[in-house]
Amino acid sequence: MFSTLLIAFAVVVVVNCIFYLLFGNYAFAKSSQPTLQSKIPVSVIVCSKNEAENLKNNIPLWLAQDYPNFELILVNDASVDATLDVIEHFAEKDSRVKIVNVENNEAFWANKKYALTLGIKKAKNNHLLFTDADCKPASNLWIQQMANHFSNEKQLVLGYGAYAKEKSFLNKLVRYETAMAALQYFGFAKLGLPYMGVGRNLGYTANLFYENNGFMSHMYIRSGDDDLFVNQAATQSNFAICDSPESFTISTPKKSWKSLFNQKRRHLTTATHYKLSHKIILGAFYLSNVLFWIGLLVSFIFLSWEIILAFLLFRLLLQYIVVVKALKKLRENDLVYFVSILEIVMICFQMVIFITNLFSKPKHWK
Repeated sequence: MFSTLLIAFAVVVVVNCIFYLLFGNYAFAKSSQPTLQSKIPVSVIVCSKNEAENLKNNIPLWLAQDYPNFELILVNDASVDATLDVIEHFAEKDSRVKIVNVENNEAFWANKKYALTLGIKKAKNNHLLFTDADCKPASNLWIQQMANHFSNEKQLVLGYGAYAKEKSFLNKLVRYETAMAALQYFGFAKLGLPYMGVGRNLGYTANLFYENNGFMSHMYIRSGDDDLFVNQAATQSNFAICDSPESFTISTPKKSWKSLFNQKRRHLTTATHYKLSHKIILGAFYLSNVLFWIGLLVSFIFLSWEIILAFLLFRLLLQYIVVVKALKKLRENDLVYFVSILEIVMICFQMVIFITNLFSKPKHWK
């Protein structure tokens, strides 16, 4: 029995470490920096629902981008606050601002996807860049950096959507989970397995959107306008990764455990609609993390602690090397001291979400 337990734990450690070695392919890679500065016309599309205050703060930042040719399409998704008034105010001042006003329509199951589709149809340019109303660009070169990665072959650009730093453990957890998600989708993309992107910072062409029939294949799913579209449209060669610090967007993080819990419930539900191969790979990584910590506790009880300690130190060292490199690359330096603690909390948090979703469905995105 004890030898079987040791072998099982060793297999879990090996599988888990293989994943981190694969992620190291991204963590230690240099950020891609195209030599030519793109001047292609770009349409920036922002879908907003009851985001009046965020729009007041962020529209000036989007309009201040150092880029020669872009339009800003602001979609009001049936807001009940002053969102439309704010959009109209800026449209009167700047001709680059275009308005799409979506009336409330209960006939559509996935309102945001319907609203985004109208925004895409409004765009006069083929190259589209997406962000959220509560996201501010990390620099005035955001559009430039993302646009630089478009080419005849590269129709999809995956960016990084960070969260603002605050002094709380919840904030650290939010930023750690976000960085780890980026490590995974950038890491697998580097291996030719692009499976998701984030709507806070994402680019693709209108041609790619229409070639894949937009969101039609998953229109019945309330969330997933970003990751499900990438999951269906990305190939081994039609995407690019943009992870230079100037290309980041910075969002307002959740302020309570409840709001974070509800957000992650929606995300987990969306992930169940990924391609089967992607679900298997992602599930294997998460399961290897869970089994590592469970197996560690069980093994310390029944097996020689010296052998288990060796496994523990090896795995933690490898994880630390890869994850810390990725955190620094994504400008999340302050999280490097809390990697193991944040990992354990995140695993437990995700497990509670998974169990909760088995018994009830999450609510609409807003």
